[in-house]
Formats: sequence, C-alpha cells, structure tokens
Amino acid sequence: MAENGEGLGTVPEHERILQEIESTDTACVGPTLRLPLECVCVVWHDFHMPPTCWSPEEGAAGSPQQLGDECTLRSVYDDQPNAHKKFMEKLDACIRNHDKEIEKMCNFHHQGFVDAITELLKVRTDAEKLKVQVTDTNRKFQDAGKEVIVQTEDIIRCRIQQRNITTVVEKLQLCLPVLEMYSKLKEQMSAKRYYSALKTMEQLENVYFPRVSQYRFCQLMIENLPKLREDIKEISMSDLKDFLESIRKHSDKIGETAMKQAQQQKTFSVALQKQNRVQFGKNIHFNDRIPEERNEVELKRALEEEDENEEEVLTVQDLVDFSPVYRCLHIYSVLGDEETFENYYRKQRKKQARLVLQPQSNMHETVDGYRRYFTQIVGFFVVEDHILHVTQGLVTRAYTDELWNMALSKIIAVLRAHSSYCTDPDLVLELKNLIVLFADTLQGYGFPVNRLFDLLFEIRDQYNETLLKKWAGVFRDIFEEDNYSPIPIVNEEEYKVVISKFPFQDPDLEKQSFPKKFPMSQSVPHIYIQVKEFIYASLKFSESLHRSSTEIDDMLRKSTNLLLTRTLSSCLLNLIRKPHIGLTELVQIIINTTHLEQACRYLEDFITNITNISQETVHTTRLYGLSTFKGKVAQTACMSACQHLSTSLMQMLLDSELKQISMGAVQQFNLDVIQCELFASSEPVPGFQGDTLQLAFIDLRQLLDLFMVWDWSTYLADYGQPASKYLRVNPNTALTLLEKVHRGMKDTSKKNNIFAQFRKNDRDKQKLIETVVKQLRSLVNGMSQHT
Repeated sequence: MAENGEGLGTVPEHERILQEIESTDTACVGPTLRLPLECVCVVWHDFHMPPTCWSPEEGAAGSPQQLGDECTLRSVYDDQPNAHKKFMEKLDACIRNHDKEIEKMCNFHHQGFVDAITELLKVRTDAEKLKVQVTDTNRKFQDAGKEVIVQTEDIIRCRIQQRNITTVVEKLQLCLPVLEMYSKLKEQMSAKRYYSALKTMEQLENVYFPRVSQYRFCQLMIENLPKLREDIKEISMSDLKDFLESIRKHSDKIGETAMKQAQQQKTFSVALQKQNRVQFGKNIHFNDRIPEERNEVELKRALEEEDENEEEVLTVQDLVDFSPVYRCLHIYSVLGDEETFENYYRKQRKKQARLVLQPQSNMHETVDGYRRYFTQIVGFFVVEDHILHVTQGLVTRAYTDELWNMALSKIIAVLRAHSSYCTDPDLVLELKNLIVLFADTLQGYGFPVNRLFDLLFEIRDQYNETLLKKWAGVFRDIFEEDNYSPIPIVNEEEYKVVISKFPFQDPDLEKQSFPKKFPMSQSVPHIYIQVKEFIYASLKFSESLHRSSTEIDDMLRKSTNLLLTRTLSSCLLNLIRKPHIGLTELVQIIINTTHLEQACRYLEDFITNITNISQETVHTTRLYGLSTFKGKVAQTACMSACQHLSTSLMQMLLDSELKQISMGAVQQFNLDVIQCELFASSEPVPGFQGDTLQLAFIDLRQLLDLFMVWDWSTYLADYGQPASKYLRVNPNTALTLLEKVHRGMKDTSKKNNIFAQFRKNDRDKQKLIETVVKQLRSLVNGMSQHT
C-alpha cells in the first residue's frame, strides 16, 4: 500500500517537472530542474534543443560535475521502484504530443508560404526592368553633370588658391624679415663673425620672433638658437685653445725678441761706461793698464748693431695674433659667461706656466739650455703683460704678480740646483749674463726682480769657486814647468820682457852688467799675470749687477784674497810636500813667495784703477798676500827636513849593504838621534804646537829604545795592543836590525875569545837574541799569512 501511495503521488510531480521544462528557457533547463546531466541531455534532445549542457564561461556553478552532484530530485530518484522509468515514459508521451502539434501547424501554414513564393517570382521581371531604367537614368544624369562639376570644382579651387595666396603674401611679408635676419645669422656664422652673430640672435629673440612665434619654423629657429650659441662658445673656445697652443710653441721666439730688444737698449750705455773707465785709467802703471783697444772695438760694434737693428724693432703684436682672445672674451661677455672664460684662461695659463718653468734635465750642460729656458719664461710673461694692458679684467695686476712670484720661486730653485753642477767658469759667467738680461727684460715690463739679483750673489760665490779651481790648475802647471832657479838674462830686451810681466824694482840689479839674474824664478811673473787675469775674470761677473763701485771693489779684493791665501797657498803647500823638492828648491820657493808678497801693493793699485775706489777709504779691504804662507813654508821646510833626516837615518840602519852592526854603533846612533830630537824640541821655527816636530823621529826613537833597554819581552807581549810602548816598531824592521846586531855580536865574540867571562855573557846574550829572532820570524810569518 505504501508503494502505491507513493507512486500516485509521484505522477503530479512528474507533470510539474514537465511543465517547467516546457516553460523554461532552454539554456536554463538544467539548472532549473537540477536533474542529472544525462537526464537533461535527453530532454534537450527530444525537444530538438542543443546538446550543450554548460559552457566554461558559466563558471564552476554550471559545470557538469556540479549539475551531476546537485540535480537530484526525490520524485525521480526515490526509493520507489520504477519511478525513473515512469518519468521517462511520461516524458516520451509528452514529446510525441508536441511532435504532432508541430506537424499540424506546418501543414496549416504551408499553402500560404507557397503563394508568397509564387508572387515573388511574378514581380522579379518587373523589378529587373526597373533596375535597368534607374541605372540608365542615373548614367545620363552623371554624364550631363560632369562638365558642370568640373567647372564648379575649378571655380572653387581658384577661389581657394586666391584666398591662400593672399594669406601667404600677408604671412610672408610678416616672415620675410625673420628669414632675412636668420639668413644673415647663417652668413655670419659661416664667415666666423661670431660676435655679430650673437647680436643678430638678440635682435631675432627680442624683435622678430615674437611676430611669428605661432609658426613651426619659428619654433625650430628658437630651438636652434641655444645650439648655435653653444657652437659659438665651442668654436671660440677651440680658437682660444689653438691660440694658447700657438703662444706656448712661440714663447721662446717672443722671449728671444724681447730679450734682444732689452740687450740693444743697454748695450750702448754699457759700452760707454767701459769707455769712460778706459779714459780714466790711461795714466796708471803701464803693467796694470786695462786693454782699452778691446773696449773701443766693443763700443764701435755696439753702435753698429744699434744702427742696423733700429728698423727691425718688433713688438709682441707683430709675432702673435691676439684676435682669438679678444673675440672669445667678447663672445663670453655677450653670453653673460665672462667669469667662466676668465677662470678657464687663467687656469690654462697657470698650467702652461708650470710647463714653461720645468727645465730640461741636461739644461746645465750648455748655455743654450739656459737660454731656451729664459726665453720661454720671458715670452710667457710678455704675453701676460700684453693681455693685462689690452683687455679689461681678463687678467689683473694681482693675478700677474701672484703668477710671477710663483714663477720666480721656481726659477730661483731651478737655477740654484742646476748652477751647482756648473764647473766651467765661462759657463757660469754666461749664465750670469743671461740672468741679468732676463731680469732687465722682465723689469722693463714691471715685474720685480730683486730676488734674481740676490741669487746672482750666490752664483757669484760659486763663480769664484770655479775660478779658484781653474786657477789652481793654472798654478799647478806653472809650478810643474818651473826650474826653481833665478831667471837669467843676457841683454836689455830680456830684462824689459821680465819687467813688463812683473813689477820688480831693484837699483842694485839695474846697475849690474849683463849677463845677470833676477832673484825669483820664472814662475813668479807667470803667477802675477795670472792673478791679474783672475781679477779680470772676477770683474766680469760684477758687471751689470747694479752695484756700486765700492761694492765691486770689495768683491774683487775679497776674491783676490781668496786666490792668494787659499788657492795659491794650497798649491805652494802641495808643491813643497812633493818628494823631489829639496832644500835648494825650498829656498827658491821662499824667495819667490817674498817677491809675490811684495807685489801685492801693485795688485791693490790695479784694483783701484779698475773701480776708482781709493785705498785710503775706511772700508777698503786690504790684500793679505802670502804673509801667512811664509810662516807655513818655514814650518813645512823644517818638518820636511826632519822627516827627511829621520827617513834617511832609518834607511841607513836598514840598508841591505850594511850586513852587521855592533851595539856600540847602535848606542852612538842613538846619541845622534838624541841630538836631532833636541833640535826639534828647541822650536827652530815658531808656530809648531807641542812636540809636533819631535814626532818626525818617533819611529826611530821607539826602535832605538827597544835595543837600548833590551825590552823584547814587553814588545812581544804588547805587540798589536793600542797602548803598546813600542806601537810604531814594525816586527820586520826590528827583525832586520836585530839580525845585524846578532851578526855583529858574533864577530865581536870571535875577536874577544881570550876573556872567558865575556864569552859566557856573549853566549847568553846570543842565545837570547836567537830566541827573540825566532819569535820575531814567527810573528812576521804570521802577519804574512794573515795578509
């Protein structure tokens, strides 16, 4: 009963589902009924619906899986038997009913459809005829209106052209001035008239562009002007760089020209000063006369050079084109960037200054190296001075002063370093002349040069040192060639030749008949001449130093004193220390020294005639001459004599021809040495300190003391010790003398064999000597092996 009840209740539910299927949109049948997927597909198929159950666009809610999971109806899927079958039968019956209704409806409307088709076929022919007529009529209208259309279009086109022409003329009249100015700008740029081009740009921007600012070409022009300005800046800067490179390369030529002009200006005045000195010194001693002929030739040559170069005076403007600087300065001024230009110019010039101030490593080897260095520096500062005076603000006096002070410090350091390598006085003198010319040239341009003249005083001392070294060689050569004998003369001519070289005055010698002799040797007049040549050489450096005659006189006297008291004295000392100089030569050297010292007053007169400074002046330096040297010569002679005597005595003891010597002879020899020591201690020549002279016999004294006291044990024990009593006794010397004494004792013992007591003492002493000899030989052999 339960099953029947539930089956009856199921039929109305099936009806409701079928009605809902029929009334629902086909796309929503499945979701509406929420049937299993296979059921929905069957329904859609039976109702001629599309088989699609879902689409991916519907998302997860419309997916077949969800429909299969959720579309469950109790009326279809319940526990009643045959519920599903019954529903399907009901569904099939419904479908068949609908099919029959569709068939009936189609049969009912079929005749109307056939009639409509028949009517359409009838009017098709008329429609085609009408189409042909319409097409033909349209063609005729088109052909008839073509000419009108063409003429109308021509009229319209002409009117448009006329209007456009009028507009173009008006706009061109407005644009032509702008284009003309812009064309002018291009021409100025092509002609490199950049300053004018910048002015034209200002006119375009302020006057012309505002009139045509609405046009695109104007905007292009406006956009192009900054680029043109940058181009002008770059081009002008490039020209400036070329200019800076050019003046860097031509600085030496500019400096050479400037220094040449400065030299020409001072040559005439210097020559006149020399001529005045010549005229003043015509009445001096005939031996000390300045060679006026040479100065007259120099004056004449200076006048000729001045006449020749009068028409060849060049200025820095003649050698350098400064237009790039002016042009670049004006351009940057117009662009409002003048400060950038000034900073760049100064920075680059400072870099060039550092390069110019950097000398070549071998500059000190030749004067040309110094000349190139100076001309480049002069050229640099001549250009800066010109820029200072012809431009406003590009460089200032403070800037040039700062640059010059920096350069001057570097120049002084370079000259001080490189001049220290100069050993040739001629090169130092040429360097001095270049420095003076360099300083005079730059002083003419307003640069302070006092520090350069201070440097010249340092170089003057170096110059004097090189002169002293050179004259030391001259003196050595003179001494090497001298025979250290009085100068013989056989006639009046030879006498006058000697007198012309050396101011010797001796009435007694003048009265003597020929042949006769001067007391001094040939080196004296040669040395006197060389001293005067030294004074001339020293004077050359003092010229053009802007110093007073008093200062020059002081310089000459001090340098001459150094020559006499240091260089000449040193050469004489070295001379008397040479082994081939004997007592005869020493006597002649002392005589020569005396005459040279007496000639110092003539050298003072010679300097006075040069400087015009009287010797009675309070601050005048006197020539020391060789007064201090004569004591030195006596000391050296005495020391040399003592050393010679000591050496001769030692050689006498060690002479190989002397085979044996007795102790009596040794004792007598000791007494002779004591007499020599007494002479040394008596201070035969003043000036020796302590026992300096006695030290000449110290080797002999220690050797003889060793034999007198027979202190061989002490000698052997203390040998090699710094505090040894016999430190100066050589083992080889002691061995040689001891062997000779040993042989002498043997010979003496043979002669005295009648006295047995004496023979025993002699034998004991001989044994002792033999023992000492063996020890000495061992010591000598050990020394030889060690050596």
